[in-house]
Amino acid sequence: MFARAANAASRLCQAGCWLVIVGVAAALGVSLVVPAVVGGATYTILSGSMRPVLPEGTMVVVRPTDADRIGVGDIVTYQLRSGEPAVATHRVVTVGMSGTGEPVLRTQGDANDAPDPGWVRPVQVRGRVWYAVPWIGHVRLLTGERRRLAVYAVSAGLLGYAAFMLTGAVRTRGQPGRDAVADATAPEPEGAV
Repeated sequence: MFARAANAASRLCQAGCWLVIVGVAAALGVSLVVPAVVGGATYTILSGSMRPVLPEGTMVVVRPTDADRIGVGDIVTYQLRSGEPAVATHRVVTVGMSGTGEPVLRTQGDANDAPDPGWVRPVQVRGRVWYAVPWIGHVRLLTGERRRLAVYAVSAGLLGYAAFMLTGAVRTRGQPGRDAVADATAPEPEGAV
């Protein structure tokens, strides 16, 4: 009876591990492979300015887009200041022209009461949002100062799984004659003498 319970637990644990592996592979494909193939980039939404469409922790994949192909209603990721790494992802609410004839964009977060200050120039635009995946951004946020905690949690889980598998193997090995009993109870093939 104990062996059946251990076997069921082992199968359940294996199924859970496979689900995690498939989930991680899918997340990597969505967040790394697809953007790299299309020349895009991934960003994580950190604030609630785009709620409810893009809540915090949503990962957005942005494809480079010419400024003249961006219209009102598009969601774009742009540098807050040209040449600096800080970006924002907001909706275009107005498209205009600068004094030099270059297109400029006015943006606003969906949850914000007023448009963002200043116009966004084409050189600042990283691209238009192609697709978004909720919650994956939380996993991406485990980098930096939270990485150590994530490494410890994953390591503890893997060590726990290894210990569970090892104890199951030791218990199975310690049962004498288990294979002989299974062979002795197998039905004889037809025509055997």
